[in-house]
Amino acid sequence: MHSLMIVATAAVMSTVPVHAIAAGADKADVQQVQHGRRIYQQYCAACHGIKGEGKPGWQQRDELGELPPPPHDATGHTWKHADGMLYKTIRDGWRDPFNKTKRLTMPAFAGVLAPGEIRDVVKYLKTLWTPEQRRIQREESQKKPFPPETG
Repeated sequence: MHSLMIVATAAVMSTVPVHAIAAGADKADVQQVQHGRRIYQQYCAACHGIKGEGKPGWQQRDELGELPPPPHDATGHTWKHADGMLYKTIRDGWRDPFNKTKRLTMPAFAGVLAPGEIRDVVKYLKTLWTPEQRRIQREESQKKPFPPETG
């Protein structure tokens, strides 16, 4: 029985980022982070990288004037945006104003992901940041929190 518990604990630890556990997250938060990680892997990782590392050269515009998908880890700028802004970007998509086309740079996921799923993805992204970045992002989010429909 003891070895089964060790295996189960190891499995949970391997799917939950260390930051989420180290931050003293409660069980509900850990479950939301795990859920967000699974959704991220399914819908976001192809563009933003398995570990949130983004595409190489993400700061250089391509021939269409678009920037490649940025990292969502500590090397990027995602942490500079409030929860409400990140939610809106995922839900509605985003078009870089310098694009030479009218298409969205990032597709909208409103018809694909439920509000709570978008929230869980954002909660997962927070585990990729440094404690200082999370502190700054938490302050920004007090001004523009998740919308009420996220639960």
